[in-house]
Amino acid sequence: MKCDNILEFLQQGESITVEFKASFDRNSIESLVAFANTQGGQVLVGVTDKADICGVSLGKETLNEWLGQIKSATSPSIIPDIEAVDIGGKTIVCIHIAEYPVKPVNTRGRYYKRIASANHQLSLNEINDLYMQSLQLSWDSHPVNDASLADISIPKIEVFIEQVNIGGRFHLDPSPLHALEKLKFISGQQPRWAALLLFATNPIRHHIHIGRFKTASMIIDDRQITDTLFEAVEQAMKFMVSHIPVAFAFDGSLQRKERFAYPLSALREVLLNAVVHRDYNNPSDIQIKIFDDRITIFSPGRFYGLSVADIQTDHYPSQLRNKLVAEAFYLTRNIEKYGSGFIRIREALRDYPELAFSVQEIGNGVLVSFIRHADTTPASIDKPEGVNEGVNEGVTRLYQYIAQHPGQRLPELSKQLHIPAKTLERWLKQLKQTHLIHFQGAPKTGGYYQQNSP
Repeated sequence: MKCDNILEFLQQGESITVEFKASFDRNSIESLVAFANTQGGQVLVGVTDKADICGVSLGKETLNEWLGQIKSATSPSIIPDIEAVDIGGKTIVCIHIAEYPVKPVNTRGRYYKRIASANHQLSLNEINDLYMQSLQLSWDSHPVNDASLADISIPKIEVFIEQVNIGGRFHLDPSPLHALEKLKFISGQQPRWAALLLFATNPIRHHIHIGRFKTASMIIDDRQITDTLFEAVEQAMKFMVSHIPVAFAFDGSLQRKERFAYPLSALREVLLNAVVHRDYNNPSDIQIKIFDDRITIFSPGRFYGLSVADIQTDHYPSQLRNKLVAEAFYLTRNIEKYGSGFIRIREALRDYPELAFSVQEIGNGVLVSFIRHADTTPASIDKPEGVNEGVNEGVTRLYQYIAQHPGQRLPELSKQLHIPAKTLERWLKQLKQTHLIHFQGAPKTGGYYQQNSP
């Protein structure tokens, strides 16, 4: 490694691929394991947390001893590249590990992954996800040992075949069992998990719990949906639409135009993501909460092979926890193509500058929120465009940035967003007044954070 590369790392600070360590220790090995389980990275030994070079003292066999410790403390054993570099008379050791092809790697029975600039210990479900992903396996493709073809609804399969053939992406034989066999939804006389999720006569008890809330504790309408996946999506969508305000506007023609308070296409996309990509080994329900000023959708299971930062881009790779379920929704044109759902959500939100949109990994799942500004009502469609729209777009942009980069202060926000501090002060005040964000910590060291949704 060249000195100028190390200086660049020091300038940029710790990240998803860089870790600083003043000395080599057990935590250094944990970081290497986290890098191996994520996308690779390097540990720079001889550098403090503040990116100051403190250097390390090396004996003749020190580097070989470190390699031996790394190899013996990891399973499967990893052997990184290691190099000592002199900078300004002080020695820095760069230990580089590539992403490991067969995951997960552990150290002393503990598994880690890299998120932002920190190591996070994996849960049992996350360990299983990494293993399945590295072997390119899918949970929903496993046969269900205690089920038979008698547990599958032939009429539901016939409807599915018709929808697939109309969609034109694939052609299926009209024979239900031949069609499922062709798509690998059955194995001999046994259905796979995907077949039961999609076509079971008696649906598996994976619920969608959906409610209309006046406050966090006052529920004015509530429903638990237990059905096969295609039917569950339609029922949940109908419930949401029935509780979303709608405004009407006239543009001079005889036809009036409807504008729902939330883009229905974006809501449906989030709902489909929750149903198709959730972790079906997790006993929790999909939870949808409809408030006066926001809608939240919680899906069990964290992102599969992705991060929140990944899905904020327009080129994030497709990662499928449930490959057969995703294929079924793709063939029926419920989803357009893999890895494009959040792109379409952002496109739909362009016509809704009054909405803030956030995605968070909370607990062992993903929480998606659509939040309306406090002064936004369905009648806002009749307001003239201009300054107010520009302000709303700016406030929305600020809120989304804080949701994705929590803990930053006003000077940092101004620098990153290229917006004057005085303007940001007004917007921050508006977001705090509407309880969308809060300031946490001491006045000189704290920062702004997204308000937790009930």
